[in-house]
Amino acid sequence: MMLGFVRMSILWKILLSTSVALTTLFAVTLLIVQRQVARTTFRTLDEAVNISFQAYDSLWRARADKLASVSKVLSRMSDVRGAFSTGDQATIRDTAEELWSAISNQQALFLVTDPAGVVIASLGGAADSFLKGSLPVARAAASQFPAQSSGFMIQDGRMYQVVITPVYIDTQRGQALEAILVAAYVIDSVEANRFKEAAGGSEFVFLSGGRVVASTVSGGLPASESDYAHISKPLLDLNGRRIGELRIYRSLLAARQNIAELLRNIYAIWLAAVAIGMVLTWWLSRRIIEPLKEMNRAAAEIAGENYEVRVSEGRHDELGRLARTLNGMCAALQTARAKLIHQERMATISRLSTSIIHDLRNPLAAIYGGSEMLVDFELPPDQVKRLAANMYRASLRVRELLADLAGVARGKSQTAEICNLREVIAAATEVSAVAAVNQGVEILLSVSGSIELPLERGRMERVFLNLIVNAMEAIPDHGTIDITSEEARDAVIVVVEDTGPGIPPQIREALFEPFVSACKKDGLGLGLALSRQTVLDHGGDMWIEPASGARFVIRLPLKRLPEEMQASMEGTEKCPSGGVTRQEH
Repeated sequence: MMLGFVRMSILWKILLSTSVALTTLFAVTLLIVQRQVARTTFRTLDEAVNISFQAYDSLWRARADKLASVSKVLSRMSDVRGAFSTGDQATIRDTAEELWSAISNQQALFLVTDPAGVVIASLGGAADSFLKGSLPVARAAASQFPAQSSGFMIQDGRMYQVVITPVYIDTQRGQALEAILVAAYVIDSVEANRFKEAAGGSEFVFLSGGRVVASTVSGGLPASESDYAHISKPLLDLNGRRIGELRIYRSLLAARQNIAELLRNIYAIWLAAVAIGMVLTWWLSRRIIEPLKEMNRAAAEIAGENYEVRVSEGRHDELGRLARTLNGMCAALQTARAKLIHQERMATISRLSTSIIHDLRNPLAAIYGGSEMLVDFELPPDQVKRLAANMYRASLRVRELLADLAGVARGKSQTAEICNLREVIAAATEVSAVAAVNQGVEILLSVSGSIELPLERGRMERVFLNLIVNAMEAIPDHGTIDITSEEARDAVIVVVEDTGPGIPPQIREALFEPFVSACKKDGLGLGLALSRQTVLDHGGDMWIEPASGARFVIRLPLKRLPEEMQASMEGTEKCPSGGVTRQEH
């Protein structure tokens, strides 16, 4: 996968990177926003539940205070207290009912019990069951007399909010408990809905012993409490013991719907942002990549040595400056190339002329020396003939050198003949024999006389002559040039080795290149380049090997003649003997 990404174009890399970056950014942003919104929403719902409880608590306390104040008023009225002392239900009702109806809530019940908790009379809508027995809650509140007490009670499976007020009368022994007033509100679905309205829509559930006493929720309890934020508070009796539980629920459905809608909006914004980002990225990338493509094409042209190429400079940013720099570089390269070509041409002409002068020097010296001897001295006929032959060979060498230079330039070669290898090498050594004697250099020729090859004799003579002359120039004084041969299966190996200082390592690899020379006072090294090319033209090769002096190795393909042809050719010359290549004029 990484390899595929590396091979993508820059445009797709930018688009892919941008899409991944935008997706990651929006995903992280979405996660943060979602968590923050959910946290804030749920915190708000928890606060709403607590506010609902506070509203319930305030309403409960207000109702308890109202019951307490009404009961206290009744307990202090002398005629009511007198009626309580009679113990007659009718008398108590006639005396207190009118006042109770005027100052109390008609939905509240009001009971009068004796000090033992037995119900004497009922004001308000009390059930008949209260009139048939005693109220344990009245006896339970005795520990708090003479103070009023309030709380919850369970009677006949129903829950009530109760306020207990003792009624005392003065006796000779002091105050005595005459009656107990029990004021209460029944906790049912009606009351629960009133709490719900007062709390702004929260659901109320009253429980006792694990049983729902009153609820605003359909079915009593929510099907799943995870769909609600809720709070639970204990319900205490008059002595502070837990007899029930109040649960206040706030639905999360609306909050979750709001969060889902928010997420949908964020997704829509994300898709729109990614699409817009991709379009802008594509547009910007195209504006960047197109000039880069043009510069890449220009760089390819420059690599192909086309320095006339130019790129557009219309931009005013970094790419525009780069384009102007590239164009300036092309112009500078074009100018430098023109100057370099001119300088190379002049240097080549100078080197070539110097090399030609060097190569022509030896044959011209032979012609000049022979001519001088013929003019100045009376020589025997055989010596005259030998000098004439040398002069003739030297003149032919000049002509052939000039022909070789023209042939190299035009890619032409001569016709090969079957030649004796020893005779070809001997002809080259004979030319240098006088100079070798004067310099004290001994030329040793150990080449078999039976080796015959198809050769261009004139060119091969110059190969060996060039190696011999180079060796003589490299040997400072009194040395040896050893020329040996060895026949292989299909080739002959000729080794030319001298006792000179050898070839410097720094030029050994480039020795056969034009204008490379070693240990030469004059000339700039065309001889070895032309010599190796001659050997290559003959199907062989030429190289150097490590040795104490210079060691040149020439490999030439060996072509053997049939024995009967060799016998018939004995005493005859396939090539002109004596090292002279005769040419028709």
